[in-house]
Amino acid sequence: MEITDAINKAKQNDQIAFNFLLDTFWNDVYSFQLMRTQNENDAEDITIQTFSKAFDKIDTYDDNYKFKTWLITISKNIHIDLVRKQKKTIQNTSKDSEDNYLEIIDDSPTPEDKIITEQNLAKLLRDIKKLKPHYQQVINLRYFQELSYKEISEELNEPINNVKVKLLRAKKLLAAIITKT
Repeated sequence: MEITDAINKAKQNDQIAFNFLLDTFWNDVYSFQLMRTQNENDAEDITIQTFSKAFDKIDTYDDNYKFKTWLITISKNIHIDLVRKQKKTIQNTSKDSEDNYLEIIDDSPTPEDKIITEQNLAKLLRDIKKLKPHYQQVINLRYFQELSYKEISEELNEPINNVKVKLLRAKKLLAAIITKT
């Protein structure tokens, strides 16, 4: 499949085209982020966010530019946003700790918090059951059994990139279900 064809098919919401684009450009974006972050987990997270955002906004892609350049730009902007958030958090934390160093906060959940959490979890599980079985499975393996992408890949006997795309799509579908209710 040619990249231009894949982009056009992806604009029509073709899953095979999304997989092709992810497989084709994953290493480029991941390598770029690995050089920037010097951390494999951060690079992987930013790369996943990049493809998620790119696939959500694929209709805005301008074919006067190379697709790889568009992805790298999205990736770079996501990284910059994360760095800004971290700096802001560090500044706020340092200001707070100077002023309130004697205050001790009890973070343990109250009985009301526990009930609310249980109710939210029950609702979330009901919403997850509305997904197709393969999406339910990948969410269960990642978030409830806390398996790594590699472990999920081995469990499902699928390439890691497919697992990542399935997880992205499952989260998007789940978010749509949650916002409807």
